[in-house]
Amino acid sequence: MKCYAKPTTARLGSLRRAAIHLLAIRFLFFALLSGGALCQDTTLHSQSNVVVIPALVKNAQGEAVYGLTAKDFVVDDDGEEQAVHLDEAAEGQAVSMVIAIQRGRRANYEFPRMRGLSAMLDPLVAEGRGSVAIVEFDGAVQTAQEFTGNSEKIAWTLKELQPGDGGAAILDAVDYSVKMLERTPKERQRVLLVISETRDHGSQAKVEDVVAEIGQSSTAVYALAFSPSRSNILDTMRGNNKNEMNPSPDLLAPLLMAAEAMKKNMPKTVAAMTGGEYEMFATGKNFDLRMIDFSNHLRSRYLLSIEPKTPHAGLHQLRVRLRDPGDRVVLARGSYWAAGAK
Repeated sequence: MKCYAKPTTARLGSLRRAAIHLLAIRFLFFALLSGGALCQDTTLHSQSNVVVIPALVKNAQGEAVYGLTAKDFVVDDDGEEQAVHLDEAAEGQAVSMVIAIQRGRRANYEFPRMRGLSAMLDPLVAEGRGSVAIVEFDGAVQTAQEFTGNSEKIAWTLKELQPGDGGAAILDAVDYSVKMLERTPKERQRVLLVISETRDHGSQAKVEDVVAEIGQSSTAVYALAFSPSRSNILDTMRGNNKNEMNPSPDLLAPLLMAAEAMKKNMPKTVAAMTGGEYEMFATGKNFDLRMIDFSNHLRSRYLLSIEPKTPHAGLHQLRVRLRDPGDRVVLARGSYWAAGAK
């Protein structure tokens, strides 16, 4: 019998230890369960609802205004004035930029007018604080170049752009690009430059989903748009599109322009939502001038922020203005989505 006594004692000891561990685990479980609400409340209390608002201030001549402080700005959240903070270090902030370029429909006729694009981006990447990705779209959207600070790669990708199909899925391209930017480090300034016509053709994304996506993002959207009907007329006058010419004058062109003017301008709407800028171009010189303004204004934005204490879930309307505006105007996002609203 002795030979079996020791294993039995050892086994009982092992069982006792296991029981003690189990009781300890159960005690810890119930302790966490009973204190869970306190822990959760503490976590929620420590979270901040910071809304970042890049803002550009321009005078009557369209020039950027410098030297303002947080006290110069007024930010209303659903009509209620908020305390405004200003990041003084925003000027040297690193930038993540996506350039979404239309290649569908008549966009290939605009490619020669965009020759100066890569040169305009050189100062941004030369500083070592800029990273650029290129998205191309027609009826579909795809990445032509992942984020890079290599100016040669950017120039090569832009040079290799090819004509696309008959689509211009602008809304899809915006949705795709904003999601790309949301994956970049939060401390970087996020910028989307859309180069497209004014009308959307063939997007599958839902407008309300993209609005929510933009509202939850701190991305500023800039848009350089062209009018296919206007550029068609200009190209016909210059003889640059002989394959599109009709033997007789195109009497429908003015009607086409009038019809387009009555329809929603997608790039302009998106740019206004984010406090970005919207401009049209019809020539290479126009494009270069618009890009110069864009490059200058990119580094001229004030990085404002507010911290609403108990924001309701859903869409919030923002209004950003100056206490003493004079002839100055503020371009800033007009709304945001509170966390968990979508």
